[in-house]
Amino acid sequence: MTRYHKIFQAVFSIDFVAVIALFIGFFLPLTKSVEMPAVFWIKQGIEYAIYTILYFGNLYLLFPKLANKRFGFLYFIIVCLIVYIIPIFLRSIRKAVELYAEMEKAYTAAGQKFWASDHWDTTIVITVSVVFITLSYISAVAKKMHRNQLAYETSERERISAELSFLKAQINPHFFFNTLHTIYALMDTDQPAAKSSIYNLSHMMRYVLYDTRGERTSLHKEIDFIEDYIALMKVRISPEVQIIVDKQPNLPNMEIVPMLLLPFVENAFKHGISAIQPSYIFIGISVVDNYLKFEVRNSLFETLGKQLDEDPGIGIANTKRRLDLLYPEKYSLEIDRDENAMEHSITLKISK
Repeated sequence: MTRYHKIFQAVFSIDFVAVIALFIGFFLPLTKSVEMPAVFWIKQGIEYAIYTILYFGNLYLLFPKLANKRFGFLYFIIVCLIVYIIPIFLRSIRKAVELYAEMEKAYTAAGQKFWASDHWDTTIVITVSVVFITLSYISAVAKKMHRNQLAYETSERERISAELSFLKAQINPHFFFNTLHTIYALMDTDQPAAKSSIYNLSHMMRYVLYDTRGERTSLHKEIDFIEDYIALMKVRISPEVQIIVDKQPNLPNMEIVPMLLLPFVENAFKHGISAIQPSYIFIGISVVDNYLKFEVRNSLFETLGKQLDEDPGIGIANTKRRLDLLYPEKYSLEIDRDENAMEHSITLKISK
């Protein structure tokens, strides 16, 4: 159960208990065998109207207006004054309607002894007033926490939304810049390949512009986008570089945050490819036990490995931040550098 729901239940429970207590307290005398006189019910109506005003007046007026650092002491004085005045006022009501004389007659007629006194009733009034003002105060505090929690959650959603928009805006131009750099390198050496790359890029940018507008996209579309990117990158690398994509057969579809996986693939192409040494990139994609497992392994070179440590890239940093914001406690990311095998690897797991 979330903190939000706990606060809501606390607010509802306290107000509900207070209303039930008022209702029961007012009608409780009906359980007695003595038929109460009309003046008793007049007194009862006035008394419980005061308790109701005390409870909800403090809840919606006094506490919101005065229970703060500036007026806190004034609030305390006013509450104490109210609790002091209520029994005095009710005592005057009892005397005005000659309550005890009428009650004495009713009890005598019923063959019972009337034992109540002004002192006893005053004690009860003070006790009940303190109980209701305390319950009202607790409910008001709970309501304030409830409002603060709502305001915090709204503010947090707006902050996260703004931050995600900023991170996504950084990732997309980052990808676009790297891809254009690749095509630029082809313009003087292989124009047909450059034209084909521009055509592929247009398809990819259509995905970036239109299919990533929402908060989620399908895993299949994201994988197709990565495969298009790999095809684009193959144009400028040596045919001897091994590019392996191991995709689970009949891969179940699931919703995923768009442009989440590409930075890891970009990173592998950026740091795992050598023009003079054997190199490889392995990409594994599977869905096991309601988890998406995305794995990228690439060759590690001494100079490139040092660059990777010093500058992991804006895409990786932003992706980690997006994971923290969008999949809190629902993902694991392992980044490993094996210098014996000369391999850099990442393993990302995301729950459905």
